[in-house]
Amino acid sequence: MKKILAVCLAIYLMAPATNAQDDEIRQPAIGISFFLNDFQTAQKIRTTSLAQVFRDKGWAKFREMSPGLSLHYFKGLKKHIDFAASLGGSFVRYPFPNKPAFTNDRFLMEANAAVNLKMVSEKYWLQPYIIAGIGGHMYGKYWGAFMPLGLGMKVNFYDEAHLFITSQYRVPVTSETSNYHFQNSIGIAGSIGKKKEPKVIPPPPPPPPADTDGDGIIDNEDKCPTVKGLAKYQGCPIPDTDKDGINDEEDKCPTVPGLAKYQGCPIPDTDKDGINDEEDKCPTVPGVARYQGCPVPDGDKDGVNDEEDKCPTLAGPAENQGCPVISEEVKKKVDVAANSILFVTGSAKLQPKSFKGLNEVVKIMKENPEMKLAIDGHTDNVGKDELNQKLSDNRAAAVRTYLVSKGVDESRITSAGHGETMPIADNKTAAGRTKNRRVELKLSYFQ
Repeated sequence: MKKILAVCLAIYLMAPATNAQDDEIRQPAIGISFFLNDFQTAQKIRTTSLAQVFRDKGWAKFREMSPGLSLHYFKGLKKHIDFAASLGGSFVRYPFPNKPAFTNDRFLMEANAAVNLKMVSEKYWLQPYIIAGIGGHMYGKYWGAFMPLGLGMKVNFYDEAHLFITSQYRVPVTSETSNYHFQNSIGIAGSIGKKKEPKVIPPPPPPPPADTDGDGIIDNEDKCPTVKGLAKYQGCPIPDTDKDGINDEEDKCPTVPGLAKYQGCPIPDTDKDGINDEEDKCPTVPGVARYQGCPVPDGDKDGVNDEEDKCPTLAGPAENQGCPVISEEVKKKVDVAANSILFVTGSAKLQPKSFKGLNEVVKIMKENPEMKLAIDGHTDNVGKDELNQKLSDNRAAAVRTYLVSKGVDESRITSAGHGETMPIADNKTAAGRTKNRRVELKLSYFQ
């Protein structure tokens, strides 16, 4: 019994102190109910089945049930959860399991604590709920424990009183001193404690006189009610003719927009290049905006700016687009080397006679590390176009491979085949076809 009372106390203490302030949480209440304990129906259900009892209408009659009275205490825990405690008594011949039946009625005292799980909150007048809890009873010298499980219905009459109807199925916890039975009850309850007073919200104070622009001059007296101003101008700002935010009384250039740091005048442009000095990286030398006011750079100092210079890191004359001029002597050596390039007939294999001239090209490339070389392969029109194209590609590539093998960086050399598409002589004659079968070497400082 002590354990049961401890559980009841723990459930009660779960309620927070502020719950009483919520209109949708149940106020503490006490009540009284009339109940009937029904052992026979529970016994029939357990020995047959619920369906059989329904079919045979085997419910116990009122005269077969034991009447009693209960006292109740209720308190809301949350909107949909109430705590309920009850203490009841009745005279009954309690059918203990596995014990001889008693010959006369004795007093049965029952106490239980439960939670009522409500479908709706207190703001509704009709509230169905589910009951689950723990309880205990005393019958003569016998003590027992049970779990009350069931359904209930609460009907609010007024703010202070309500009717409740419940039907519980009491499941034994102590199987030797407790038995299954129904308890059906009807009762009334009333709220206890201080009645909740409706919350009165005081009316708001009258608004202060309107001052739309917040300048301290009320709108009724403000000539410019939407723009901050001064009293001496009847609420309007000091005039600012050029609209630069600096009033005319302090503006050194009142008709030209400017900045406060320049006393209302624009930012100066010393070199008159259209870029003001604060944004100009070269304020004393005219320049362009994309270089932040500085002139277009000339990295190699050859007088050709980098945007027009094809060789921005190598000095060269303007007539050669800023690139160094390749001497006629060097061009001649490369042309001689190109004319001496020979291949095994029908293939891309270089003949040894080609190496002397190509070695001279290697020397030139190493002496001029910035120089580039383009290799173009050509054929005559004998054979299929596709084969000629492939042969010219392979022959140009073979020359490039040889030069790279001698130490020239491959990134400095390009090769391409043009097949029979670019003849320099008539393919109808043997001499013309010989001229068309060629490899051209072109030096430059840009590609």
